[in-house]
Amino acid sequence: MARDDPKTLVSTGWLETHLKDPDLRILDASWHLPASARDARAEYEQAHIPGARFFDLDEISDHRSSLPHMAPPPEKFVSRMRAMGIGDGHQVVVYDGAGIYSAARVWWTFRLMGKTDVAVLDGGLPKWQAERRPTEDMPPVLRDRHITVQRQAQMVKDVTQVAAAAKLGDHEIIDARSRPRFRGEAEEPRPGLKSGHIPGSKNLPFTELLNDDGTMLPPEALSRAFAAAGVDLSKPAITTCGSGVTAAIVNLALERMGKRDHALYDGSWCEWGMYDDLRIARG
Repeated sequence: MARDDPKTLVSTGWLETHLKDPDLRILDASWHLPASARDARAEYEQAHIPGARFFDLDEISDHRSSLPHMAPPPEKFVSRMRAMGIGDGHQVVVYDGAGIYSAARVWWTFRLMGKTDVAVLDGGLPKWQAERRPTEDMPPVLRDRHITVQRQAQMVKDVTQVAAAAKLGDHEIIDARSRPRFRGEAEEPRPGLKSGHIPGSKNLPFTELLNDDGTMLPPEALSRAFAAAGVDLSKPAITTCGSGVTAAIVNLALERMGKRDHALYDGSWCEWGMYDDLRIARG
């Protein structure tokens, strides 16, 4: 597979070459855990890739749910994208301020809505800035654009579907959290959640899919990482994590490897870990 793929992952060099393409739309999807004391929007306003719009992961979500940043209803997604000037026929590139982190979640959200011309910037803003590529602090001029979506229900799983998959063993459930959290040896960062993992799930921390500079491993190395985690890629995959953000990095990696039958458990551990009647494994 080519390193630059406008449907999954593109390099900083590719993006700079295409910066002035009229149908290119760039999104800054930076998001940080509250404990990080970082303000993603403030950082965007200080410096962003030229022309980038800010994608607010918490605002563009399903506020009918008590769970954090659940996937937005299609009508809300359409409304927000139109207002941001993102429409049919646009090539979207998403990046974040960590390397590859929350950008993958926004990539997955576009895929969920049936939009496939979307890629994550490999290495994100840190790599872009380290290479002294241009940034600006001016907001882009936005014009409404028409966008149509078709929600791909097979790309997302709810708690009932995941519980059935765990019981039947007919899917590989892949948990992107750290090993101590997966094993139940570390407390969850969100209060009130039990520690442990979904029975039968495999642990593949998202950090093991990335190089030291925040770029994604090449497909051959990704395959080795999944094999080392004991993941059977002949089964359909369901990804999970703490709140459905880093799980999407696993989806992106699977897509880079050419695997298409993968979905994301949107509620992830924020949901599973709060129910008393769901089984939890440790160790």
